[in-house]
Parts: sequence; C-alpha cells; structure tokens
Amino acid sequence: MERQEHQIKLNVLKVDSLQTWDSYISQAHPVIAHFTAAWCMPSVVMTPFFEELASTYPDVIFLVVDVDEVKDVAAKLEVKAMPTFVLMKDGIPADKIVGANPDEIRKRVDGFIQSCSSTA
Repeated sequence: MERQEHQIKLNVLKVDSLQTWDSYISQAHPVIAHFTAAWCMPSVVMTPFFEELASTYPDVIFLVVDVDEVKDVAAKLEVKAMPTFVLMKDGIPADKIVGANPDEIRKRVDGFIQSCSSTA
C-alpha cells in the first residue's frame, strides 16, 4: 500500500520558485495547480483529494504551490484565498476554483481535461 501512495505523489510536483512555475506551465500538457498554505486547514484537507485526482490523469501536470513560499506565483495569478485551484492550458489560466469543494473541482477538472483532449 505504501508504494502505491508514493506512486500517486510522484504525479504531483511542488513549485518552489517562479522559474519552476514557468518551466512547468510552458509544457504542452494541461496544468492543474493547487494553491495552498500550511496554516490553512481546508487546503491541507484537500491534499489527499488532489493527489488522488492526479493519479486519475497521468497526462496532466499537477502542481502544488505554497503561497507563503512562492508569493510571486500567487500574486501573478491573483490568488487571494486558499485553497484555490487553477486550470491552465498553454500557460494561460482557463478556470479558477476557490474553496474546498471536491465534487465541483472534479466536475470542472473533468470538463477541462475533455476540452483539452478534444482540441489536441
């Protein structure tokens, strides 16, 4: 079981700088970013859900951005509340979901991924 959990975490990449962020979002894959903060309990609670979502979509880049560690990325995307989920295609935000609502997030991510695959 532990190995499977480790496998899931490999699909979620941590952003530690604006340069890292730019390199991830410039790739051809759709990107889903989870803006979080260690002090924000709803964000912390969403982490296992986000990792499970990442395991569902192997062709999508899932990023975790701690707003306290990478303030410039949060400012660039105007993230003001946690958790915030930003769905991006070709480096451009396509959707932003604020709050810890797994059903809504899953629904919007599903729709986003389908729209990305139909344009590919």
